[in-house]
Amino acid sequence: MKTNKRKLGFVLLLSSLLLVGVGAGVAIGADKENVTRIHLTEHNGYFETAETLMNLEPGHYVFEVKNEAGKMVGFLVQDLGTEEVLAMGAIKPGQEREYEVEISAAGFRFRCPINPTPWYEVNVGTM
Repeated sequence: MKTNKRKLGFVLLLSSLLLVGVGAGVAIGADKENVTRIHLTEHNGYFETAETLMNLEPGHYVFEVKNEAGKMVGFLVQDLGTEEVLAMGAIKPGQEREYEVEISAAGFRFRCPINPTPWYEVNVGTM
């Protein structure tokens, strides 16, 4: 019974990602040229980033996430302190999506809930 509930939960999560794309393209109202962009590429089971994720400051960020996993994937970013979902959505194979978020001083974490990847936790502020 527990396995069926887990499968149902996954199906519901996947359906909501595909239909709603929670948080995708949220307009925060920041000057687009002053928004820090983080470029991520999702492979089968892990993320690759073009930039270093050290010494980031709180503020507006745009995650540009490209799907190179060869199958449907998702992107989920949360506040590291509160675990509040900041953005979430599905990405079709070969496509790229942008997720605009406000990052707090607590930092953030991200992962793929569809093509399971580990949590990537990022502290904010200087080391």
